[in-house]
Amino acid sequence: MSSIALARRTDFIAEAVHADAMPTADQLKREATQETVLSPRFYTTDFEALDRIDVALVRDEWDGLMREMEADPNRYHFKKKEKFDGIIERLPPALRKEFIGFLVSSMTSEFSGCILYSEIAKRTKNPDMKRLMKMLARDESRHAGFINDSLKDAGIGIELSFLTKAKAYHYFSPKFIFYATYLSEKIGYARYIAIYRHLEKHPENRFHPIFGWFENWCNDEFRHGEALALLIRADPKLTQGINKLWIRFFLIAVYTTMYVRDHQRPELHNALGIDITQYDYEVFRICTEISRQTFPLTFDTDAPRCRQLMEKMRGISERLDAARGKPGLGARLTRFGCTAAAGWTFLQLFTMRTQKNALPQNVRLVPVW
Repeated sequence: MSSIALARRTDFIAEAVHADAMPTADQLKREATQETVLSPRFYTTDFEALDRIDVALVRDEWDGLMREMEADPNRYHFKKKEKFDGIIERLPPALRKEFIGFLVSSMTSEFSGCILYSEIAKRTKNPDMKRLMKMLARDESRHAGFINDSLKDAGIGIELSFLTKAKAYHYFSPKFIFYATYLSEKIGYARYIAIYRHLEKHPENRFHPIFGWFENWCNDEFRHGEALALLIRADPKLTQGINKLWIRFFLIAVYTTMYVRDHQRPELHNALGIDITQYDYEVFRICTEISRQTFPLTFDTDAPRCRQLMEKMRGISERLDAARGKPGLGARLTRFGCTAAAGWTFLQLFTMRTQKNALPQNVRLVPVW
């Protein structure tokens, strides 16, 4: 569990002859198939358990949201209105490297969601689940394809279908799928809207046109999160008893992963004019306010102790990165020590006092921004 913050950042252009060379499509394929704790993963689940899900408790809200999603308000939005050709190639090498890494990671994450949702839609007999999952797969496929089109304009697009065979699949029970994807969608919403609003105030920092689509993107993410929240609210047991510990785990895992990963891309955030630490805690604040509508507990991410431990986790990850690939007993001891320190730090975060939250009676969710 503690290794969530410790995966080595893959340097996918290290094989290039010159530091300022563009990566090849094959190098990006290898990056997309990397299995690290920070990298997006592909999942499978218990399809028979999904067949037994009943949304009767939230039926009115569920049907209203399904009609909204079926209307597909973003169906015409993910069309390029600006020419993307040559933009990535002209970026400074360090920024280009991090930006491409950001695009590949985002695309892989979107596509992994598409594959999971498509598989559920195909295999479940539950009409409510089938109805939802088809629309989630539709949106995630659209997002992944749009990112890939941006890479294609730089001559480094990826044939996404190869990922279905190249990536390992990991089993998650349905409730873990709900917790993880709910938080993923909501923190995605918070990230996209925070960047979009920032660039509205500072358009000079929009170094690539794709950021102009983040508002529509975050609207999709928010609706996806709403649907998953309703699935959680449809079964009160998912927010009671031992499941509160699982909620606590996923909150800490998602927040620490984001904090460590974002700090691995300083050039990207500098180009956007964003202070990474301030941005991350703003995203945590938005995500916390949203999750109050679904989860019975929240973390005070502004607490000095929380910030101290998050920064400690980042430092451990950096030391582990520096020791990776080095031979000798000393390097092995360093790696072992870092892993143990990360485990202890994660446990300290996990055992921090949480804030109790009384769930609202009205389960129809509203945006927080």
